[in-house]
Amino acid sequence: MMTTTERRKAAASRVREAEEMVARLREGFAGVGVTLPSLRVDPVSCASDETNVLVDLGRCNLDTALRLCGVLDGKAAGHGG
Repeated sequence: MMTTTERRKAAASRVREAEEMVARLREGFAGVGVTLPSLRVDPVSCASDETNVLVDLGRCNLDTALRLCGVLDGKAAGHGG
């Protein structure tokens, strides 16, 4: 069983991981012309010592949703986006 200190360190590590993932997602989306203005690490999931940190993709307008669908459709069809 993990001690409280070990759980806190693990949670902090997961938050850093999530922050890095958000940066990668933001960069990747920008590379295909998509901006998700609400993309972030979910602060509520970081409020405990648990390691279940969530990435909040947030909300987007219909134009952005359409661009996302186009990128996903291109990937599914094997076009590389």
